[in-house]
Amino acid sequence: MKKLALLPALLLSFAAHADEREWLPYKKLVEDLRIDKFYALPAAERDKISLYVTVKPNNKSIKPGDVILTAVHGGERQQLPALSADFRMALVPNPKWMSDDTKIMTSLPKEEKSAVGWDATTPVPEGMQWNYAQVMGSIGQMNQAIKKMAGALSLFAPSAKTVTFKFSHPAQLKIGNAVYNTDARNQIKLKADSALLKENPLMVASERPYEAELDSE
Repeated sequence: MKKLALLPALLLSFAAHADEREWLPYKKLVEDLRIDKFYALPAAERDKISLYVTVKPNNKSIKPGDVILTAVHGGERQQLPALSADFRMALVPNPKWMSDDTKIMTSLPKEEKSAVGWDATTPVPEGMQWNYAQVMGSIGQMNQAIKKMAGALSLFAPSAKTVTFKFSHPAQLKIGNAVYNTDARNQIKLKADSALLKENPLMVASERPYEAELDSE
């Protein structure tokens, strides 16, 4: 969810592939993106949010599988989660690695640069119908989380405004008597409605969305 990043996307140079080289300290990645502050929130304050680190090379020919990141702490090495097709990885901070001694190594060619940030989604309940607040309540929860993650910078922090439902095919989403159809990208973007959050009606999908992404637009 790059539009909701607390800081400008980090443009980071990667090191050479043939001889794996240092990229940046693990602690810096976690703290710059404030991932540690997100996971420090009580579970009830983030249960509608799934947060992902994104590492998106500027070079469009680089595929997610080409990006191999490995944490090195003393003699210990552990590969970080593989990037998804969207260049995302779920990264829960490892307290043992939160020191300047833990480095992240990379496999990408020298001087390749990538935008590093985060995306957020909201888990869609099982089935093809669910209560409105279960999903759309994620917007308010995300905004409260952003404020706490941003701390003193909360006045300048962005806010989540929409949930984008992504489908594999043209689809419909019904909320009461309202019917929403997918756009050319098989997506439906909705803003939270305060009255509907209180009423909490059923949302009924013609097919199950494969993702519901939080965004600022």
